[in-house]
Order: sequence, then structure tokens, then C-alpha cells
Amino acid sequence: MAGSLDGPVAAGLGALVLYPWWEFRFLPVRRLFVVLLLLLGSPVARADWDLVTLENREYVPLSNVASFYQLRFLASGPANHVHLVSPGRSLRGAVNSKEFYINEVKFILSYPLLASGDTVFLSRNDLTKLIEPVLRPHRLRNLGAVRTIILDPGHGGHDRGAVSAHGFEKDFALDVALRIRDLLQRRRGYKVLLTRTDDTFIPLEERTRIANQFRDTGIFVAIHFNAGSGIGTGIETYLMAPRLVPSYNGDGAPTLAELQQWPGNAHDPENMALATAMHSAMLSKLPLYDRGIKRARFHVLRENILPSVLVEGGFVSNDAEARKIAEPSYRQALADAIVVAIENFRSATEPAAQGAPNAPIASGGAFGEEIDRIIKEAQTQKQPAGPKVNVPNRN
Repeated sequence: MAGSLDGPVAAGLGALVLYPWWEFRFLPVRRLFVVLLLLLGSPVARADWDLVTLENREYVPLSNVASFYQLRFLASGPANHVHLVSPGRSLRGAVNSKEFYINEVKFILSYPLLASGDTVFLSRNDLTKLIEPVLRPHRLRNLGAVRTIILDPGHGGHDRGAVSAHGFEKDFALDVALRIRDLLQRRRGYKVLLTRTDDTFIPLEERTRIANQFRDTGIFVAIHFNAGSGIGTGIETYLMAPRLVPSYNGDGAPTLAELQQWPGNAHDPENMALATAMHSAMLSKLPLYDRGIKRARFHVLRENILPSVLVEGGFVSNDAEARKIAEPSYRQALADAIVVAIENFRSATEPAAQGAPNAPIASGGAFGEEIDRIIKEAQTQKQPAGPKVNVPNRN
């Protein structure tokens, strides 16, 4: 079984664990998420922000992002690729691409990086709802102490989910959930609820009704396995898509669902922090391809008022991967990873839950007050070269 966070990490991560990015995939799991997400000791420099409109959306230069988070650009690399680094951190992407890597873990941006002249830009949405909660989860304030874990094994009863010669998705998902429950209840001291404990069909509305009883103390983890073409492979993690952001599984055409503020949007930053913890832990434990952290509007994410994620633990439709999933040792490794992710998420956000003095109050749960103020001030200062906005000096 994976161990819990140790000494200085559990105490608030006063000392950073520094690793070069190219060794990231070889870190022990308890350190993996620490390097990726729990960077609490890193000071933030004063910065000016240039808010510009590109393709009818608001963007900020990556140079602003680098200055604020004390990163530097690497000069080498392919054309149109960008790489920002500091000790223990590596952020990279490519112009006109949504694929973005933080310490070699794949994220799917809301909108692609864009270039204008010699400047590369990141969308305002991705700054506030991806970069900020991943790099500074301790500043999240729209979150209570994490004590209740709602596990949602997908499908059940007549709904078998993905099917293979080696078994059904519904059975694999339930087995993983029961293994997680045993680990958390016997060794971690959490309160754990399952939306189903046997081969019963549970409507989606009932799954979210169960979860929504624990608004101040709970997190929600839906457990699934994938289906697709025979060559489909790998693991992925989904969180609720922010308002106006297309779902990853959409066809690109705007939808009415994108215009609405759903219950699941109340925790956009917390969802991202939880998804990061979940995905990086799974990558450490499971020898599968990284399909990335993605946004969608699945019912259990859309109607859920808790921080929520949906994990896809591999492809049942891929015979080689289905053989692995059918092995108890694989399902135990997935359960171990999810338990580690829950522990890491709670440790990362604990200062916020305790009302840490350095963590600003979130504005309506949307994003940190500091970033919110940056954007609001920028919108009121219309200067030809792009509005200049002063950022508070430090954390």
C-alpha cells in the first residue's frame, strides 16, 4: 500500500523537493504530486499583466506568467514550442495547441496557446482555472476540510458499461471502489460512501443526490474504464468544463450547455487541483499512456456541488489493456493511486481549509482574489498597448 505524506510535507511543505523535470516520471508517488502541485514555499514576484483580446477571448502573455511565478524561458527547443522552468517546475506547450505539460503531466487547455508577433499568449481562463490552482493550491478557499469521500463506481445492473472477453466495466469499477473503501476506512480514518455497493443500476441523478449531501466536507471520485477503437489506450482524468469552455468530447460547435453556469462550476479551481492530484498519482502507479487531464460536462460532474473528478483507468475495448484491468493486482494499483491522490489533495489544500492567513478569499468560488483583482483592474484600464495591472508583491 502507498504511504502517506511524510514529515515536512504533511506539516505544510516548508521545504521544496527539487527534481529535474526529466526525472519526474521516476519519482516515488508521494513525491510526484508534491513536485507537481505542492509548491508552497515558492515566492511570487511583482509583475505587470498585459490583458489582450485575441480571437474574441482574453489572453495574457506567457512572459507575464513566467514573471509572476518566477519561471524562465528556455532558449532551445523546436520552433513554436515554449518551455518555462524553475527548480522543480517545468511548463511547456506549443503555439496553436491545447496540449500543455506541467512536470511532464499532460493537461488539455481550454484554448490553444496563440502567438502574435514574437509573443506567445495563454488564455485568461487557463491562467485562472488551470495554472493558478495547479501551482498554488494552498490559496484555494472555496473548500472545507476533506473528510468524506464519495466513490462512484460507474454503471451497474443492466448497464454493463464497456465489455470485453475479460469482463465488464461495471464489475471492474465496483471492485476498485471497494478496494479504495477498505484502504481509506481501515488505514486512513475517512468517512467513505459508495453510490453502489453491489451490481445495482443507480441513475445518474441519484449518484449526484448522494454526493450533494456533503457540500462542506466531501469530494467525489467517479471510477470508469474506457471504450473505443481497438487501438485506444491509456488513462485520463476528467473534470467539469468551466463556463464558455468547450467539452473535450464535443464537436467544436458552441452549445447552450457551454453558456450556463452549472452546479459543478462552483468548484472549477478545486476540481483542477483534485484532477491534478488524481492523474499524477495514477501515472506513477499504472504503466499506461498519459491521455491527459480533460474537461467535460458529464452529468456526475455537471450536477455535483463537490470537488469532483471522473477517472478512466484504461481501455476495456483494447484486448491487451483489458487483460491488465482483469488482473486484481492492476485494480489494486489503481485503488492505491486514488488513495494517494486523496491524501495529497487534502494535504495540498489543508492550509486553505484551516483559513491560512496568506490565502485570499475566492471570489464566488471562481478563482483566487489576487488573480481576480488582476483581471478586473485590467478590464477598467484601457490602454493602447494593453492594460497594465499591478500584482501584489508576494504570497
